[in-house]
Amino acid sequence: MKSFVYVHEDSDFTIYNIPFGVFKKEGHHGVCTRIGDTIVDLHQCTTTTIFEGIELPEGIFSQRYINSFISLGKKITREVRRRLQNGLVTGGFLDNDMFKESTIFISSDEVTMLLPVHIGDYTDFYSSREHATNVGIMFRDPANALLPNWLHLPVGYHGRASSIVVSDTPIHRPSGQTMPEEAEKPVFGPSRQLDFELEMGFIIGKETPMGQTISTDKAEEYILGLMLFNDWSARDIQKWEYVPLGPFLAKNFASTISPWIITLEALEPFRISGPQQEPDVLPYLRYEGSKNYDIHLSVDIITESGASKRVSTSNFKYMYWNMCQQLAHHTVNGCNVRVGDLMASGTISGTTPDAYGSMLEICWKGTKPVQMPDGTERKFILDGDTVVMRGWCEKDGVRIGFGPCDGKVVGEWK
Repeated sequence: MKSFVYVHEDSDFTIYNIPFGVFKKEGHHGVCTRIGDTIVDLHQCTTTTIFEGIELPEGIFSQRYINSFISLGKKITREVRRRLQNGLVTGGFLDNDMFKESTIFISSDEVTMLLPVHIGDYTDFYSSREHATNVGIMFRDPANALLPNWLHLPVGYHGRASSIVVSDTPIHRPSGQTMPEEAEKPVFGPSRQLDFELEMGFIIGKETPMGQTISTDKAEEYILGLMLFNDWSARDIQKWEYVPLGPFLAKNFASTISPWIITLEALEPFRISGPQQEPDVLPYLRYEGSKNYDIHLSVDIITESGASKRVSTSNFKYMYWNMCQQLAHHTVNGCNVRVGDLMASGTISGTTPDAYGSMLEICWKGTKPVQMPDGTERKFILDGDTVVMRGWCEKDGVRIGFGPCDGKVVGEWK
């Protein structure tokens, strides 16, 4: 397929993508998709007949969040995406001078992308075997890096939804208690070990009542799509506070997501088998088929002076526990899920140091600093640094990407 709208060969937003997001321009906001560097206003599309026959409530695309639209179900969201894709190809419905000169099409540099989903609840998993092993080696006995439960269930915790922000939102360095080496009591102050965590998040598009479980074979019916996710972490605060209940202030100060939801339909060609799971999992976690995705991931650090360095090149395919298993485990006790809920993968690390998904691992607890092009070094993230995350899939001439997931650390709250 080829679009009549110009799309650069390295664009994240080819005709094969057609993601969903929410934009703002001059006080107006609405649900949109993107092709190349062009925003397509879906509310303005409803003034045409492109969605004729689809049961869409009036004003569904002029709302601040996408929740109402995705709550209509996958039958609707798939058809809207299909109509848009067919309309944007060369010779398609929207390939018409009348539409090209209308307000349907907007240059991407004229809009601000907003947090697309009202996130009611957020769960973070810990599902990369390589990451969990690295952390276990650093902080526990290397011979027993994984805790006894890790190979039997997707470990997770409930995070803070209110502090999830969209790409390009400034990040403030958190303060909290830390326990300095050799100290007898904790001190209070700003974190000196601010870190990123390279993750993917998935959005729930179908709700369940309390008491209903979601099986691995039905899980994809409840997952609308994926987004890039940076789970900012304050390692020194985390080390002191996490026993016995896990992360708290070290995680809840901010998480950054990309502004575009990439649908499972767009990701279908990039399915791939996951790692072999041994020992055998319990029946409710068993699954059939390929449930992982071949998504290339990268992290760059840009200093305030403009010096840039790629510090990680990973892949979503490394995940030991896949999304279907995560959702099945999340609901096996009867926990309900709601439209707009977000679940994050946990740090995605590969088998080699260049594929580690956090500075904690890349610099191995500060013992192997990263040398930056401007002569400075990094053990963790400094004020003025921008962390740039990217994700993309590419196969047989088809490319789709996730857009930006960027955050600049601007210092402490004043």
